[in-house]
Order: sequence, then C-alpha cells, then structure tokens
Amino acid sequence: MAGAHETVLLREAVEALVTDPDGVYVDGTFGRGGHSRAVLAQLGAGGRLVAADKDPAAVAVASEVAQGDERFEFYHGSFARLPHQLRGLGIAAVDGVLLDLGVSSPQLDDGERGFSFLRDGPLDMRMDTSSGATAAEWLSAAPEEEIAAVLKDYGEERFARRIAAAIVAARKSAPLETTAQLAKVVSEAHPRWEKHKHPATRAFQAIRIKVNGELDDLEKFLDGALDMLRVGGRLVVISFHSLEDRLVKRYMRDMSRGEALPRGLPVKESALNRRMRLVGKAVRASAGEVALNPRARSAVMRVAEKIA
Repeated sequence: MAGAHETVLLREAVEALVTDPDGVYVDGTFGRGGHSRAVLAQLGAGGRLVAADKDPAAVAVASEVAQGDERFEFYHGSFARLPHQLRGLGIAAVDGVLLDLGVSSPQLDDGERGFSFLRDGPLDMRMDTSSGATAAEWLSAAPEEEIAAVLKDYGEERFARRIAAAIVAARKSAPLETTAQLAKVVSEAHPRWEKHKHPATRAFQAIRIKVNGELDDLEKFLDGALDMLRVGGRLVVISFHSLEDRLVKRYMRDMSRGEALPRGLPVKESALNRRMRLVGKAVRASAGEVALNPRARSAVMRVAEKIA
C-alpha cells in the first residue's frame, strides 16, 4: 500500500538501545513512529523518550503517540539540534540515542514529496517542507560545476559532469519542475545503465542529500553525540548508503580506539583516552526481512557504548 512503512531492524535496534527500562532515550528520526512505539513498549513508568523529525507529516503521528503517554515528547526539527533541545527540556544526558537515517517509505511513495524518480510530482525533495529551497529551486540556479560536484560527492555518480551539463542545457529551454522531467534528462544523459538500477538513482540521492543537508546534519550530530550520552549510554545508527555508514563507522572506530599515537610508543591503556566501545559487529537485515521489505537490503546498523 502506498504510504505504508515497514520499520527496518526494529527488534534489533530496540534491543541494542534500551538497557534500562527507566532510562531516558532519544529517537532522532521519528518518521512514522515505528521505533518510538517499540521503545516505549520496553520502558517502565520511570522511562522517558524524546523524539524528533524534520518532516511535518511526522508531527501528526507523534501527537497520536503522545496522547495519554507522559513519557513521550516530540519536537519538529533536525537531530543535529538534539543537544540544544535536550538542554531546553532540562535533560543533561541520556541513556541512548537512535538514528534511522535516509528517506522513509511514505516519503518515497508520495509523489507530491518529489523524492522518487518512479512517481511524477513536484521536484521538491525537502524533508522539512516548511523551510529551505526545493530541489527545483536549487537546480534552477546552481552553477554546472556545483551540480557536478554534488552528483559526484553525494551520489558517487561516475558521469557527474555529463549529467550536470545536460541539466544546465535542459533548464535553458524550460525550468525543471517535476521529478519526471529530471529523471528523463538524467536518463538520456547517462551512457551506461546499470542492471536492475534506474539511471537516475544516484542523481536523485545526491540532490536529496544536498537539499536536506543530510551529511552536514550527521556530522554535526556526531560532533556532539558523546556529550549527550551518559557513561553506559548507547548510540545506535541505521544507515542506508555508504556515505552515511562511512561517517558513522569512522566515528565509532575513532572513539573506540582513542588517541592516535605513533606506533610502538609505550603508553598505558588509560592514556589512550578511549571514549566508546563497539557493541557487536555491524548488523544487516535478515533474508526474511529483506524478502518482506526490499528496501531493508541496504540497511546497516552500528552500535557503540560510551565508556568515559
């Protein structure tokens, strides 16, 4: 059904996150509330959950979850602002933070949101439709070099320059205002179509990441993640593409290794200043989950715990 949403790695994420039923937790990507509802089901009367999401459509769902449950609070905004929001709520530190990154099924399935090359609609792509420039607005004014850089850096698109040139040429004739228009321009400019992958896949991903500042938000969040967590608190992150996962993996690795010192230098373990420990290995969706929800096939979950 269009708009339906299957929460990826639901059981695995909640089991990794909730270590104290009376603890304080954060769901930084509320979406349609799948993880939040499961977390609340694991919490006791003394537990507390703060959730956030950029998407205005999440607000109505969050209001339903909040009805009659004083343990739950929600704010409309990016998870990058979590430290500020938590301070405003009088919360100094939490027992766990969960991020489920990327675009959700309801966002992809709603053509009016402009995320999908498979459904024609306005070329919007904003997760927060109440602010910021749309994809159409950005593409109408961005220099060709900038478009090419975005396609290459955020979409890992081999033919970024060729596609950027085609976009700039097309907009001279008529504004690119719909997803179908953009998908057609990209597809016609792409010289090598990958098997089982739409030629506009990487371009749409790249433009969406740019429009929403997704990697900037993630980097900003990671910079303040340790300060949000109490000792023993866990960071659980589910990523859906290599750019996100690379940032998360590098951060958790660096925090678990501690100070980068010259090899062979005789130092005590305490001098390494390790701040986190990795909890298990990266977790992927099972074959059964992927069969039920093909979008789960690219999901990777990583978990780390603050130790100092």
